[in-house]
Amino acid sequence: MSKKGELKKRIKESETEIENLEKRRGRSQSALLQAVVEGVKPDPTDVEYFKTFTKLIELERENLHKLKIELEKL
Repeated sequence: MSKKGELKKRIKESETEIENLEKRRGRSQSALLQAVVEGVKPDPTDVEYFKTFTKLIELERENLHKLKIELEKL
């Protein structure tokens, strides 16, 4: 496979991964929002899940950005 084709494939995979991570983060985000609305302390597990998925999303977005730059250079 050509370098350009491989990069396009990796970009698509990265975009899909970001979507999946955002969906998973949304579950903990809903639980956190519910706690705020109800005026109670959020479950520490939900907080950790939210932080973890947010960090993973940030890392994957950085990777996606690098891939797009690399593709533009070709």
